[in-house]
This record gives sequence, structure tokens and C-alpha cells, in this order.
Amino acid sequence: MNQPQSIPGVTASSIDGELLWGFWYPAQRSDKIRGRGLVTSTRLEVPLVLGRDSAGKTFALRDVCPHRAFPLSAGQCDGQTVECTYHGWRFDAHTGQCREIPSIASDSKLQCDRIFAGSFPCEERDGYVWVYFANPEGRAARLPDGQVDRGAIPPVLELPKFSKRYRIAHLTADLPCSMDTGIVGLMDPAHGPFVHQSWWWRSRRSIREKQKTFEPIPNGFRMSSHAPSANSGPYKLLRFYGDEITTQIDFELPNVRTEHVRCGAYWFTNRTTVTPIRRDLCRLDFVAAWNLFRCFRQALHRAGSGRYRAAAAGPEGAAADDADR
Repeated sequence: MNQPQSIPGVTASSIDGELLWGFWYPAQRSDKIRGRGLVTSTRLEVPLVLGRDSAGKTFALRDVCPHRAFPLSAGQCDGQTVECTYHGWRFDAHTGQCREIPSIASDSKLQCDRIFAGSFPCEERDGYVWVYFANPEGRAARLPDGQVDRGAIPPVLELPKFSKRYRIAHLTADLPCSMDTGIVGLMDPAHGPFVHQSWWWRSRRSIREKQKTFEPIPNGFRMSSHAPSANSGPYKLLRFYGDEITTQIDFELPNVRTEHVRCGAYWFTNRTTVTPIRRDLCRLDFVAAWNLFRCFRQALHRAGSGRYRAAAAGPEGAAADDADR
């Protein structure tokens, strides 16, 4: 997979490196970042420190002070800047620009505003903080005032929702493998009848031949809208509503699988991402939203694996899940 080179500041990805730059990745659950607290996360082997400014907007800095490489996460945030606990250097929470060096002499010619900690664009969607990784250093294309040039990066993904009221839940798991291996497991259609066997889903005796149609979409491919498997228990429940049931599955680079299940006015959507923490360790994040049976959240809770909790959401949304490492 070759990364397009038209985006300013984006690092080229080597075929064998398995780390794709110039994309948004989920870095942390939104509800883990509270008040003035700093939270750490590692994605694409980049150490991050995440927090919120005084207005509640999230920020993401490289967790390395450019002075002596001390972790910025060991310091503190005042709502505007992050202070390194080693020498007290302060960095703008959003741009990473150095705002203060307490030990600098009045006659020093050092221009602290020319010093930057690595910073990354970030946005909140569907209960996650998404971070845009143009390169490992945190040097996205910027405007003259130091702000990130949002026109040079794509919009962050959002899970489709088809009604004002819905419920939402999150699951997570760590995968001891490369991102490529994780995505092959995520998208491989032939493993389903064997891996996903249970009393409430499907049995081995129900395996049968089925043909799927695929079509290209920007940055990926689509399993075209079709009637779901007749041998799958949860899909059978949708017959209760009496409308035609269809499902559509998309895969988009670098790591996103999205499924839409529709049944008249009722719907269920889910998104799964496989994000590298290291080259040999990935985080699987799953989020689902629906306006179906009210008991569905409890069923998902019992069926899921990993550490999670589910939360109901109205138009304002909601969040729930695990702590990052």
C-alpha cells in the first residue's frame, strides 16, 4: 500500500514498515481525559500526552520535551500550556510552541518561540479522541500563526447514525500482532463460519455457500448491500420488524471497517479499527450505535470480550470503555 504524497508534511510509508502516515487514528477514549489531568497513549510507536484546555477541547502533544527529552506527561497543564516538570519549560497545548523558559537570562538571544514540542491535530468523535499522524515527529503542515492547516488534512471519520435517538457501546482488545495481520483477520470473510460459532449466532451445521459482491470506494472497497446470512441468530431477530434487512460493509485505509445494517426505520451501525501501538502490538476499538431492541445493549455486553462498559446515548451521544496502557 503506497501512501499518497500530495499531503504537505506527510511522511512516506515503507511497504515493510507497516505504519501508515497521513491518517487519523483513535488514540484514547474521551471519558478518560478529565479536567486538567494528562493522559498518556502510544500509537504508531509515537508516545503521546493528551489533555484538555480550559475550554474542554482536547489536545495531543508528543510526550517528549525538546529540551532534555523528559516526558511532558510528568508535568502539569494549566488549561493553556503544558509545563515540563524538569526545568519548567511551558508549551502551548495545541501548537507545541514554547511559551516560557524560566531559567533564561534577560539578555539571552534565545528565541523560545522558535522551539516546538511535537503536536498533533486531534478531534473527538463517537467517544474517542482521534489523532492525525502526518509523521512521527508531530510536524503537521501549519499556518503562519502556528495553527495546524486544517485544509491540508482530511476530515476525521464519524460513525453513521440514522436517527436522532440511539444507543452506543464500545469494546476494546489488544492484539499481539502487526496491523496488517490484524486487518487480514478483520476483513477475511472465510473465517466467519468457523470462528463465529455459538448457540446464539450460528452452528457448524448451518455452513453453506454464499456469494458476496465487492465494489471500489475511495481509499478502500465495499461489500455491496445484500441480505445478511440467514443462519445468523441476531439477524433473524430483525424479522420481528417485518421490513427488508440489508447489510453493507466498507473497508477504508488505513484500518477502518464499517458495517451498516438497515431494516426499515431501524438500523445498527458499527466501526472497528485496528491501530498499531507498536509494530507487533495493536489496539482493536469497536463502537456500535443502534435504535433497535432496548435489550440489545445487554446482549452486546454479555457477548463481547475485553474490558468495557456500555452507555446509553440520546442526540448528545455518550461514551464508555477501558483505560489505555
